[in-house]
Amino acid sequence: MPMLFPHTTRPLRLAALSTLALASLAGCASHSGWTRPAYPQTRRVAQVDTYHGVQVEDPYRWLEDPDSAESRSWIEAQNTLTRSYLDPIASRAATAERLKALWNYERFGLPIERGGRWFLSRNDGLQNQSVLYTMDSADGKGERVLLDPNTLSKDGTVALAGSALSEDGRYLAYGTSDGGSDWMVWRVRDVASGTDLADELRWIKFSGASWLPDGSGFFYSRYDAPKEGAELQAVNRSPKLCFHRVGTAQSADELVYKRDDHPEWSFGGTVTDDGRWLVISVGEGTDPRNRVFLEDLAQPGWNVTELVPEFDASYDIIDSADDALWFMTDLDAPRGRVIAIAPSSPARASWREVIGQCEEKLEGVAFVGGRFLCRYLKDARSLVRVHEKSGQHVRDVDLPGVGTASGFGGRAKDRETFYSFATFTAPAAVWRYDIASGKSEPYRTPRLTFDPSRYVTEQVFYTSKDGTRVPMFVSRRRDLKPDGSNPTLLYGYGGFNISLTPSFSPARLAWMEQGGIYAVANLRGGGEYGVEWHKAGTKLTKQNVFDDFIAAAEYLVARKWTRPERLAINGGSNGGLLVGAVLNQRPDLFGAAIPAVGVMDMLRFESFTIGWAWASDYGSVKNADEFRALRAYSPYHNAKPGTKYPAVMVVTADHDDRVVPAHSFKYAAAMQHAQAGDAPILIRIDVRAGHGAGKPTAMQIEQAADEIAFLQRALGVN
Repeated sequence: MPMLFPHTTRPLRLAALSTLALASLAGCASHSGWTRPAYPQTRRVAQVDTYHGVQVEDPYRWLEDPDSAESRSWIEAQNTLTRSYLDPIASRAATAERLKALWNYERFGLPIERGGRWFLSRNDGLQNQSVLYTMDSADGKGERVLLDPNTLSKDGTVALAGSALSEDGRYLAYGTSDGGSDWMVWRVRDVASGTDLADELRWIKFSGASWLPDGSGFFYSRYDAPKEGAELQAVNRSPKLCFHRVGTAQSADELVYKRDDHPEWSFGGTVTDDGRWLVISVGEGTDPRNRVFLEDLAQPGWNVTELVPEFDASYDIIDSADDALWFMTDLDAPRGRVIAIAPSSPARASWREVIGQCEEKLEGVAFVGGRFLCRYLKDARSLVRVHEKSGQHVRDVDLPGVGTASGFGGRAKDRETFYSFATFTAPAAVWRYDIASGKSEPYRTPRLTFDPSRYVTEQVFYTSKDGTRVPMFVSRRRDLKPDGSNPTLLYGYGGFNISLTPSFSPARLAWMEQGGIYAVANLRGGGEYGVEWHKAGTKLTKQNVFDDFIAAAEYLVARKWTRPERLAINGGSNGGLLVGAVLNQRPDLFGAAIPAVGVMDMLRFESFTIGWAWASDYGSVKNADEFRALRAYSPYHNAKPGTKYPAVMVVTADHDDRVVPAHSFKYAAAMQHAQAGDAPILIRIDVRAGHGAGKPTAMQIEQAADEIAFLQRALGVN
């Protein structure tokens, strides 16, 4: 979805959260039994805004208030229309049951040790939320439930949104999200008793927690409380970095750092493993570039100094040792490298390169067991290398196959680390890696009710409009032939330096199981190849992203994997924008589209919640040239009356306070007004849900079943 959030060690970022796929493709004629509906009455108003001398109509401005009586009536009417299309599909119930069966496998987090105890999250399969356990050993002895979010609400819509354990394993700081909102409430749980202390911290977004070594308290970021009634739409600016001492009220929290003169700055604090430094990552919007400020925790009071005072590159703290701080950075290295900065000699001339840039994109680095574990992307596939503290290469990790490896965290004293590995055709298993020997062994592997060997993923490369070579993953059943008739789902994102790598979804598997193709295009704007790849899909070059996606679709058709009538496109958040823009530009190329929680009004995205932060990727209407570029592709403003569009189902949620639902409401209204063909333009509006993170399993299955049913009918698969 996009996920716009500052990490504890990174500035605000946008991540893909919405991934859809199909299941049982039982025969049905295209829009069988469906006649062009009388769409719900959507009042058009004479709202006109002027940008740089250009007048732009906004006839559905009133839909920006989701709680007005007129908006609520419109939402109800739209959901009724959508159900009238989905509910008659006879195979929907069977699809939901199949999805439930495929979803029913164990999912594991990565184990961590604190204070001699071990902690691990696990979902038995159909639990709405994963449960956090504590254990006497990594092998599971003495396991007991520490935190079960499923007990926090009847419908499973309260989710664990963040957690951090004190170094001695005594306390768990954890944040919960209610109904999909980005707002979190943080509490402190005593691990031994399993009960919460009185601590309760509010008005927190996009923040983790980082403990002092003695467990007395932790650092976090928060906003001022919004006006009552404006919690889900008010613009979020001017966060503060605070310190919370365990056992005290939030009102007593100490202010560590804020910048009223720079309300667009965000702060994420990370305490180094040796407990000496608080490293503050200062972000500006969603730009990957950040500043780095420093607090010497050995000194009394809060005396923040500027270690890296400019927004010239990205700097991610790895660890500290020998009076030096290690950072992963793209400074003078667009694909990433590791450098050392000594706080005692902070001048750039004294910075030292530890691991140089290589051909692959550096995604993450950890210092574990006295060695650097470096995660790279080689054409959007994981490659992990081990380096000595000096930077010398030791070995590559022997991964289980072509896929995505995540994890490899730990401390300098640890002798082992853990990582997960997933592909498009098999869910994540957790592996234990011995630092000294370099051997991996399975730690937790889910039991499956299907055979992954029946499926295959190929990586292909195609040429975009301007000659750029773009990679794409194409997953399918092994026996499938390119005869031009295969229903195909093409997914994309293309923004905010986010890399799309292999991952597993039960819904995608159901799609492939029934003969569908699932394709993921690694578009410009993402982070697959470093800074240049990202920048080539931003601001005035954003059209490159759409061109890449269109070229991916044309490739699939030209190679006879599918044909336009059986080609569906999907993306979420920034990917929803992608789908809306491409659909307007090439309605002839697709049979169906599902834009989810998309940024659809490119002239007003800066007006809500954290939207202003996205200008680092999109540009701003405040600048004349960027306004012209935004208007040229804005999905809401480019729905052209008299056009025959393919079937569209817009997906959003009433509690989405990242990409507010007004984007989807206005876009759906504009598309219904513009549609000249018989294909339906629908909108599915979830309740008690947000941008996607933390959505209960039951709601995920229901949404997937609806999306599958929609595509079954829209693509006319027989």
